[in-house]
Amino acid sequence: MAAGRSDEAEAILRFYEEAGVTTAEAETSGGLWTMKDEEPASKKAPSRTAAPSPPIASKAAPASAADGLADAEQAAGSAQTLEELCQAIAAFEGCSLKHGARGPVIYDGILGADVLVLGEAPGAEEDRIGKPYVGRSGQLLDRMLAAIDLSRAPKEGQGAVCLSNAVYWRPPSNRNPSKAEVATCLPFMKRFIELSRPKLVLLTGNVPNQALFPDAPGITRDRGKVKVHETSDGQKITALPLFHPAFLLRQPIQKRWAWRDLLTAKATLNETLS
Repeated sequence: MAAGRSDEAEAILRFYEEAGVTTAEAETSGGLWTMKDEEPASKKAPSRTAAPSPPIASKAAPASAADGLADAEQAAGSAQTLEELCQAIAAFEGCSLKHGARGPVIYDGILGADVLVLGEAPGAEEDRIGKPYVGRSGQLLDRMLAAIDLSRAPKEGQGAVCLSNAVYWRPPSNRNPSKAEVATCLPFMKRFIELSRPKLVLLTGNVPNQALFPDAPGITRDRGKVKVHETSDGQKITALPLFHPAFLLRQPIQKRWAWRDLLTAKATLNETLS
């Protein structure tokens, strides 16, 4: 790429980053910020790094990804309440992302709510604050939920929502989590659904949708399709894939489809509650 075009692309990416856009909506792996051209080391600006995480007293990290998955399955299965599960996630050492993040981003809203929203992975703001869906994408999600009478901090006339993630630690440079990282966190996500016993799970973006339904196509083709997830204890949980709010910030024209999907979510929830 010519130097002028490279500088222009860099400026556009920097604008998106400062505006709070942290997720790339794509069929391929890799996040928005991995699209930058590589420059010679002498020309690269010093990177901004997050403050190091405080040391956590826990067992040593597993020797392999398989060990990490086995540890996750054991820790998730041992949790008998959502509170215990959150503690198990915070103490878990089997995901390599933990060592580059400030801390885990596990949930916000009301534990055990009828509606569970599952996102992809924390971005910079989520990592800093320790809650999922903050910044511009979180504000948009809150407006979307309010449009169908739902809220993470419900007032009179609103239903309660719990927000969580498919991955609990921020990937470096806000890249998409790898398949191995998603797989390691999957036992926790499934146990979170199982213990929450929600009436409806909203899956925002490819990562949570394809983690729960491995054969699912990309979110553009799969959004708005009502599905059923069966938990290990036999619960049949209704799930609905949606566009991620960060994608809607980049592609406002897609909000028309998002609105249709929200109406589907409202009708599906009313049906399950009746």
